Amino acid sequence: MKKSETGRRGEDVALDWLLAHGFRLLDRNWRAGHKELDLVVESAQRVHIVEVKTMTPPLLIRPYEKVDSRKQASLVQAARKYIAWRHVSKEVQFDVLSVVLAEDGNEVEYIPEAFYPIRFGL
Repeated sequence: MKKSETGRRGEDVALDWLLAHGFRLLDRNWRAGHKELDLVVESAQRVHIVEVKTMTPPLLIRPYEKVDSRKQASLVQAARKYIAWRHVSKEVQFDVLSVVLAEDGNEVEYIPEAFYPIRFGL
């Protein structure tokens, strides 16, 4: 499977999981120049910027470990533009949803408040 196919399948799995857990989709693959927000969903209290990382076995690291400080900074920059564009008034939270696509079933790990944007100036 190509990397783009893996990523798309992982986003589908992540979105299904989020919807099944009561979130409402606001945007998918929202772009600000070269930066992208995978999923933007809403709960009763917050808007969640959800970064989806997908891998297939065998794994040397967990997918969420790929969301390093450089990726976090990129997400915060895109989120600033999204917040202004959408006139978001709710609190914004950064989450990571890790997906492992395996033949015997997919594994989903949701990490709410995976990082805080304060160090990036949001």
